[in-house]
Amino acid sequence: MSNESPDLLLNDAELSALLQGSKSVAVIGVSAKEDRASNHVAKYLIEKTDLEVYLVNPALDELWGKKVYHSLADLVAEVGKTIDIVDAFRKSEDIPEVMDGAIAAGAKVLWMQLGIRNSDEAERGRSYGLEVIQNRCIKIEFQRLGI
Repeated sequence: MSNESPDLLLNDAELSALLQGSKSVAVIGVSAKEDRASNHVAKYLIEKTDLEVYLVNPALDELWGKKVYHSLADLVAEVGKTIDIVDAFRKSEDIPEVMDGAIAAGAKVLWMQLGIRNSDEAERGRSYGLEVIQNRCIKIEFQRLGI
């Protein structure tokens, strides 16, 4: 796995347009543990953005009164619509499986959270037309851009 691919190919205006133009996000690997970043980020997205937030974790059924889907495929099958952003809180070596799901789901963006980078998969995702963001926190970017 190479690490030569840039983490973000968008400038701030493009990133802002992408975030503001997105309608939905699936948080892959959300945790019920309050000390986990995935918990804080998912809660922020639910409370502070206009995104329709879907939660995905095979070990959970419900969180904050919201259904938690066991997989991205289950989510897409049930809601019957495309998810704009797939926000991954998974280890770098798990990203190929997440990317497969994002491609199959017709997602527009695969977002790998802070500390998560898989440049080979980023390249593969871009070849399928996905915008791929690595090693960035979607919550931080919303806050930094003031949206």
